[in-house]
Amino acid sequence: MKKTFRTLAACALAALAAGCAQVQTAPAAPPTGAGKTEVLWLGQAAFRITTPGGKVIVTDPWLRANPLTPPEYKNLAALGKVDVLLVTHGHGDHFADAPDLARMHNVPLWGPGDMNQTVGLLGILPPNLVPRFNKTGTITPAPGIKVTAVRAEHSSVIVWKNPATNKDESHYGGEPVGFIIELENGFRIWHMGDTGLFSDMKFIAEYYKPDLVLMPIGGHFTMAPADAAYATREWIKAKNVIPMHYGANPLGKGTPEEYMRSLGPTGTRVHPMKPGDKLNF
Repeated sequence: MKKTFRTLAACALAALAAGCAQVQTAPAAPPTGAGKTEVLWLGQAAFRITTPGGKVIVTDPWLRANPLTPPEYKNLAALGKVDVLLVTHGHGDHFADAPDLARMHNVPLWGPGDMNQTVGLLGILPPNLVPRFNKTGTITPAPGIKVTAVRAEHSSVIVWKNPATNKDESHYGGEPVGFIIELENGFRIWHMGDTGLFSDMKFIAEYYKPDLVLMPIGGHFTMAPADAAYATREWIKAKNVIPMHYGANPLGKGTPEEYMRSLGPTGTRVHPMKPGDKLNF
């Protein structure tokens, strides 16, 4: 009986091993969105993000008049296709080239709901290209991509040249926002827009758990390097930070070196970039 049992057990184990071997040799389907995320910085708060699934997201496109934009990208067509267009608020150094990109690619300009209402009422873009959403609202602007609007501590107006008078007018631009951008593979980017310090940065970081934060450090209009370092160290505790919104305006004097000195030893990996640089995550 013992010999028979041992023989049966050995046969069962051999069969199981053979079955496992068959499973292991079967080709595995690659996970959806398993590729890299490419981040191209174009100066100020303008980024082109190419997702693992090949979607192209453009944020705050101030390119043609931006002194830091690489020359080749002053031609908007050089961006290639644009699947998702995001604008955090109405100031010209974030909004300027967005209407032309929306028309060029026939994609909606996603931004603060009240800003988009103003854009539509002024006739800058047709209603179908200025959909509305607001803070904590989540949209799916392209398959596999989710974008949530979050708080930013700043202001927002749209300067519009009235064709009837040829004079500039200032119009309400809604409340500014930041964006939590979730890609096909779950990678999350927090584009903070223009913002000063506010303690709910801690809540946003804890709730949305961003893998990468695009953080303004220039000062005067946004957080200065010491402010950004405090937010990073005490509240956000980010895995990765790309400093932005500095150097394009003489008043935005903060630098990545000042930010990193203020930050000190930390678990955050800071990625200083020059306009035109690309990083993969």
